[in-house]
Amino acid sequence: MTTHEPTPPAPVHRVLVVTDAAEPSPSLREAIRQRAATHDARFRLVVLNPAAAEVHLLHPERHDKAHEAEQVLRASLPTVEADAGGPVIGSVSVRHDPMDAIEETTFDEPVDEILIDVPTHRLSSLLHQDLAHRLEHLHVPVTEVRHEHA
Repeated sequence: MTTHEPTPPAPVHRVLVVTDAAEPSPSLREAIRQRAATHDARFRLVVLNPAAAEVHLLHPERHDKAHEAEQVLRASLPTVEADAGGPVIGSVSVRHDPMDAIEETTFDEPVDEILIDVPTHRLSSLLHQDLAHRLEHLHVPVTEVRHEHA
């Protein structure tokens, strides 16, 4: 008599999604749908703080802008959750710089992949100083989604 051990469940694919828009772009939403269709994926959506980079981290404007973006994010979260096929943890970072926001998040949470929808600068890509190259030290795949925001 042989016994069959149950097949272990597939590991959860933890995806960190970083965008500079509180309402994710159609291309970012499509990337989320693709991950959800191919993996048992869990998503963590981080919206960069919309305050100008020059505004100090403790300045009230940075927190006001984050609060405004949080309202937009909360309104768009049900649509993103439908794309993801389940709950999505969403938040607005106090950070404006995507590198800072990503490093801060990955310090606290394990991540298997990073999706980025932020503007890229041609020169930084040519010099291999773009965000994807700068994140190589995390040893997780980074996918840049074509930025469609104004």
